[in-house]
Amino acid sequence: MSPLADDAPPPTAGSDPNAVQKVCAVLRALAAPAPRRLTDLSAETGLHKVTVLRILDTLAQEGFAVRAADGRRWRPGPELMALAASAGRPDDLRALARPSLMRLAELSGDTVLLSVRSGVEAVCVEREVGSYPIRANYLDIGSRRPLGVGAGAMALLAWLPDREIDAILGIVVQRLGPYPRLGRAEIRAGITEARTRGHVVLLDQVVDTMGAIGVPVRDETGRTVAALSLAALTTRIRAREAELAEALRREADLMERERIPAGRGGVG
Repeated sequence: MSPLADDAPPPTAGSDPNAVQKVCAVLRALAAPAPRRLTDLSAETGLHKVTVLRILDTLAQEGFAVRAADGRRWRPGPELMALAASAGRPDDLRALARPSLMRLAELSGDTVLLSVRSGVEAVCVEREVGSYPIRANYLDIGSRRPLGVGAGAMALLAWLPDREIDAILGIVVQRLGPYPRLGRAEIRAGITEARTRGHVVLLDQVVDTMGAIGVPVRDETGRTVAALSLAALTTRIRAREAELAEALRREADLMERERIPAGRGGVG
């Protein structure tokens, strides 16, 4: 019997996810930096633990998931790693961004991030840590946040079409529990401010005493496909906002000129 035999046929719009969508949800949750417990995967995907376990067992048989050493947690398997490696072509977005991340970290001394969109979330796909001793290490490669939560996540959201933003916020507001200083009104205000400035600045909204500044990276059609952001102590952001914004925009422009083809960027 198929491990998903109890799942319903493909749903109509607005109904429960179908079998393939459930597998995709588990794979996204599994891609976190640290191994995940079954309970965590169930909570994050919204799927019953029995369903998640059946999916994991099948993924493990195919090499896409493995149990961690403690036997209670799960992590990506070798086949998933191979897929990620095969995506690392010379024109890959991360490779394109790497020189920019290095220059920005050297210039600022702070942590620089490359983020892409995955559904209604921003995913950190690359990071460069600068030399300043107090570092913003709360985001690692693979970390996810709702769009609008953090400078990179806001840069991915702010320049989307208004109707798309409306749809995204309708979902995101249900996921803001861990971020008590952020709600629909605060995110809306952040979008307006970002469009006025031409860059995102968020201070003390997600992590106390920490701030971030970010800019969008666009493809040849003008659509946002990634974000460059820099995280640091709030005092360091305030003192250098204009300088950092100019440096981030310069590197984003350089990436765009390299050329990011239409459709490049995003992980889901």
